[in-house]
Amino acid sequence: MNLIYSCWACGFVVCRETKEFTSIGFDYFLCFFFFFSFLFFQQSHSPSSANKDGCCFSEVGCAFRGSKEKIKEHEKSSVGAHMLLLLQHMRQLQGTLCSAARAAQGLTPQPQLNLRSAGKSISELQVPPAGLELGRDPEVDCFPESSVPGDESVLQHLVREKVISELENKLHVFENIVAVLNKEVESSNLEILAFRRQSELDQNIIRGLELKIAELHRCLTQKDAGLSSLHKSLLFSEQASYDGIFLWKITDVGRKLQDSVTGRTVSLYSPAFYTAKYGYKVCLRVYLNGDGTGKGTHLSLFFVVMKGDYDALLPWPFRHKVTFMLLDQNNREHVIDAFRPDLTSASFQRPVNDMNVASGCPMFLPLAKLQSPKHAYVKEDTLFLKCIVETN
Repeated sequence: MNLIYSCWACGFVVCRETKEFTSIGFDYFLCFFFFFSFLFFQQSHSPSSANKDGCCFSEVGCAFRGSKEKIKEHEKSSVGAHMLLLLQHMRQLQGTLCSAARAAQGLTPQPQLNLRSAGKSISELQVPPAGLELGRDPEVDCFPESSVPGDESVLQHLVREKVISELENKLHVFENIVAVLNKEVESSNLEILAFRRQSELDQNIIRGLELKIAELHRCLTQKDAGLSSLHKSLLFSEQASYDGIFLWKITDVGRKLQDSVTGRTVSLYSPAFYTAKYGYKVCLRVYLNGDGTGKGTHLSLFFVVMKGDYDALLPWPFRHKVTFMLLDQNNREHVIDAFRPDLTSASFQRPVNDMNVASGCPMFLPLAKLQSPKHAYVKEDTLFLKCIVETN
């Protein structure tokens, strides 16, 4: 069956199968739209076109080729470019049809013929769209309503709409990305809060450990002090005597004498010793640079009564004679001095504190004699002091 295409503007008829043209009243200036529409429709709906791998707009200059899927994507994304190609092709057809009309009918050329006037002529036919038969095949009427736009402003408008649509799509994509990033930020904020809480807990634990360390340090300091005291007590117990006779060895005499002169260490205490096993607890105190009336000129030596464990059982005040000796290490001339306690002095009463006020000989030995090479009181930077308490 031969399909007949008729122009709604001029009645021009064409047969699809024989491709023959019959004219009821052909208008070269109006019907190039129908002619082009027929050619384009025939190209896009012919059986052979389904097997081609080129764009359906290849007849108007599009050179794209590819698979059916890529061609579909190309047709969707290149609407503006295809319409520009159609416009150019339509202008070429306009020139061709005008030339053919002048040659066939000897018509005079119309000076300002363009697409816009052609569209206007078509609109003047006043063929309403409702006049078209809805039951006809869509292939019969390629342009059921109005003519093709005649200027580029419409194409530019379409291109702008396409660009706007693409920008809207990109904006939607960016909005999705921003939403995802916001979720990531919220997740990061939650993690940061969790880390801060954990950090606070760790800080509390650290502060607790620091307090424990400080407490342990104090305990360790106390234990060190206790150990030092025990060590001194052990040394004193090793050096202590229980018969009232005590020999005191002083080393580094030169340095200790200088410390006494500068005031760094004014005096030295000897270890404690006892007059008997359960007797008085006493010690010696020496000023290498002197004290009181002998300061800076003599060596001063004093006797100190200390608080003992058995004071409650002993008679008071202290009454025993005390003898001091500075030994000559060449055993030639010892320095000897003795005194008896003043029973009214507080130095010999029962101690209330750890020790009473020292009492003795502030001018025991001149410093010049101590350092004289004629005597061996100081030998190898060492001197010996001896104390004898008469217990009879």
